[in-house]
Amino acid sequence: MFGPFERAVAGRYLRARKGERFVSIIAIFSLVGIALGVATLIVVSSVMSGFQSELVSRILGLNGHVTIEAYAGEQIDHFTELRDRIAGLAGVVSVIPTLDGQVLLSGPNGAARGGLARGIAREDLHALPAISGRLLAGSLDNFQGNDAIAIGAGLANLYRLRIGSTLTLVSPQGAATAFGTIPRVRAYQVVAIFDAGVASYNDSVVFLPLEAAQIYFQKPDAVTGMEIRVKDPQQVQAIVGPLRTALDGRQVLLRDWRHANDQIVGVLQVQKDTMFIVLGMIILVAAFNVISSLIMLVKDKRADIAVLRTIGASSGAILRIFLMCGAFVGVAGTLIGTVIGVLFCRNIVAIQHAIEDMTGGRVFDSSVFMLTTLPDKVDWPDVIRVVLLGLALSLMATIYPSWRAARTDPVEALRHE
Repeated sequence: MFGPFERAVAGRYLRARKGERFVSIIAIFSLVGIALGVATLIVVSSVMSGFQSELVSRILGLNGHVTIEAYAGEQIDHFTELRDRIAGLAGVVSVIPTLDGQVLLSGPNGAARGGLARGIAREDLHALPAISGRLLAGSLDNFQGNDAIAIGAGLANLYRLRIGSTLTLVSPQGAATAFGTIPRVRAYQVVAIFDAGVASYNDSVVFLPLEAAQIYFQKPDAVTGMEIRVKDPQQVQAIVGPLRTALDGRQVLLRDWRHANDQIVGVLQVQKDTMFIVLGMIILVAAFNVISSLIMLVKDKRADIAVLRTIGASSGAILRIFLMCGAFVGVAGTLIGTVIGVLFCRNIVAIQHAIEDMTGGRVFDSSVFMLTTLPDKVDWPDVIRVVLLGLALSLMATIYPSWRAARTDPVEALRHE
């Protein structure tokens, strides 16, 4: 499509000589603008995709793919039989009974905050890699008895707790007396500290042995929910029907992980699409710079175009020459921006720590963004989409100036020389 003659002339025009450097400087700015726009868009898209995938994976690591929950004020009695019946269904990997209750968490220093106490059997807690595989201190072997508790890193840092410290739980659902309801207060010994990777879990969720939770919440031989894990979380709808049959008419709330977290995932997707559109405007602005630089190049080379047409160059050859000039700026800027964006994504955690060390501030607040670290994965489908956008806008920007150059009348151009 592009002959040797056209490539040679285009290469000559891209190498500015004395007196032609202004046009070349504008082309360089256009290249830098496209590179920065592509790099920024890749970084933002990859980080937003990383947030979405990491958040979903962390949530699935902490919660079941399908949850069965008792309605407010109720409980699931004789849960062992129900658990065994559900565990026998095709596609079910595990069934974890839990006993949840809202409590007030009070530390030794007198500070208190609301939280969730979750009763769970020791073997079931071992089966949660998001907890058992991320222990910072202690051991789950000691997670037994009536006074053991496992807490998150955020809560341990807030109350200055360590292994062997005590954490007091206060439940508003206490015993009724002649003087009113007396809250239940019980101190537990910290036997394990975990980092679940989700700030809300680290700050406000504690685990009790199931028997201890049943005693504390006064629900003997009962739980408030069951977490069911399946082989393929993406095909979770296939298990809902058999689950309803296995419940045998029990009045409970049944929902899968998509319905439980659709708001968070939906918001992240909207933010990602919005940022893609907004930051795509940067590439569009840089594409207009390509148009400006090519128009100035065409005006500067009117005499050269006239001479080329006079010695036999066709209008198509002139069109292709200036298309190559503009395409070089667009393609080079897109490739440079892609390399910068991918390298930034690969090293975003190191860059975050370096900025925090230099400024003394915090770039990423885990309490706001729910995750404890910035995602550093590259979303290659988004990278390809950004590259195609950059190439498309850059090539479209070369069409009008190249068309004007091809329509230049050599007689009119030489008349003014």
